[in-house]
Amino acid sequence: MCGIAGYSLSPESSVDRTLSAQALLAGIAERGADAVGYAYRNAGDTEISVHKQQSGASELLERIRVPAAATQALVHVRDYTKGHPTIAANNHPVRHGAVVGIHNGIILNDDDLFDHHRFERWEPEMTVDSEAIFALIDAFGAQREALEQLRGAMAAAWMDERRPDRLYVGRGVGRPLWLGHGRSELFFASTKAALEVVERTLGLKLRKREVPEGALAVVEEGKVVSRLRFAAHPYVEDDPLPAVRAPHEAVAAMQALAALYAA
Repeated sequence: MCGIAGYSLSPESSVDRTLSAQALLAGIAERGADAVGYAYRNAGDTEISVHKQQSGASELLERIRVPAAATQALVHVRDYTKGHPTIAANNHPVRHGAVVGIHNGIILNDDDLFDHHRFERWEPEMTVDSEAIFALIDAFGAQREALEQLRGAMAAAWMDERRPDRLYVGRGVGRPLWLGHGRSELFFASTKAALEVVERTLGLKLRKREVPEGALAVVEEGKVVSRLRFAAHPYVEDDPLPAVRAPHEAVAAMQALAALYAA
């Protein structure tokens, strides 16, 4: 059970970019401690900056730096199931081609998809199942036909270097995903509680709603500009993982966030 979060902001938004990422990370810290990472992109840029490490959220939170020019960010904490976290390429954000993304869930048919489409792993040692999502998007774009090939559980978000203006946020089945709309901002997170951390930290009021299963939102400058529905294949886990996987990280990360906010 991983945690995902991030934001899309209007260039006119006055929210602190770094503090926003820190608040989101603290909000999802309880969901995994095997690895942590974030990515961001400045307004109008194609280049995506990625930072990740094999640790819990609390060891990264104070070192996050997101420039004031950034308008998109992704944040992830990992509780791994496939793709050992000692191999950095397996940790999130994951890159495949022009696409950099984060995922909570498990893709059951990733090896079959790589074989069927003759995809190559982006890095030779990669085995993480999440890469299949972003390999499909890299090859076919954010299309219904691509997303409907996936089997398993999924909540995911990604940036595409071919579309510097857009952030994509989607939910299949089996994992939660929430959106929080502000005046010039859109935040997303695995839980409503994580969005409430953002509200308290930044002094914002967000309109919060859960993303339905089988839904993709395309976001530009803090606004949803289009939506796509796709058939999410049923999936039931034999042995469901608990949502809270690292309660100690939640405590440590919230304490670190409180210290930063007080400063």
